[in-house]
Amino acid sequence: MQGTVDGFSYGLVTPLVAYLMACLGGALGLRCTTRSMLVAQSWRPGWLALGSAAIGSGIWTMHFIAMMGFTVHGTPIHYDKSMTFASLAVAIVMVGIGIFIVGYRGARGTALFTGGTITGLGIASMHYLGMASMRLDGKLEYNTFTVGVSVVIAMGAATAALWAAGQVRGFLWSVGASLVMGLAVSGMHYTGMAALSVHLHGTAEPTTGESPAALLAPMLVGPLAFLLLAGVVVMFDPLMVMGKPTVAPVEHRPGIPAHTHTAVPHSAHRLRFRPRRAVEHRGARTPQNR
Repeated sequence: MQGTVDGFSYGLVTPLVAYLMACLGGALGLRCTTRSMLVAQSWRPGWLALGSAAIGSGIWTMHFIAMMGFTVHGTPIHYDKSMTFASLAVAIVMVGIGIFIVGYRGARGTALFTGGTITGLGIASMHYLGMASMRLDGKLEYNTFTVGVSVVIAMGAATAALWAAGQVRGFLWSVGASLVMGLAVSGMHYTGMAALSVHLHGTAEPTTGESPAALLAPMLVGPLAFLLLAGVVVMFDPLMVMGKPTVAPVEHRPGIPAHTHTAVPHSAHRLRFRPRRAVEHRGARTPQNR
């Protein structure tokens, strides 16, 4: 028996809140990635790790807030707690791999493509692992083509977001990129949900696992507290808000090799010609003194 699937049982409330959570995690993660490109090598891993955790927590929270509005008529839905939080770990680790690649190799060429691909696959893996944590009296079936489209959306969104983070521009630039990333992650989620159909077994056997109400508290309190703390770090770091520092050392920026012959400041040009004029002036006065 085919089950009736409803992904908007609370109307537009869950999609909007889920989108805002994806934007918040994306904004914090992209600013941390940008910040890592403005510091010395010793500080870079910390900022990249913070960015990975922010983006992973944001998309994971977005997914399960959206899933609160997901119902299947004819069967209750429960969740396996261990698999649910395993999807959070997968999201953070795979997003982290992509961010570290871009953070150390630069947001261009092969590094950008590799990092965006891995990050996008991490987003998609989190989504489908989270879906696999559902326990209900039925079988989940997916349309292969629509699933492929959702994965492509995730990869494209991740690549575009990492490219934006690698531009090392101001705060508003990253905010715009996070809005696009939030829209793409939400689009990937609902595209994946459109690929889903549920075939009910029609048995009276009780389902096992945690209920959505039991998962709501740890799901929201933990990641939301972390995102708020990350937001405080962002707000109290001037470089996170202003963007580029006054002088950005070339040798500390990823993807740009250090050159021995750098551009000479304007003041250095003036210093180079002053001794020459002084020598010529003394040479002109020498015959007069004699």
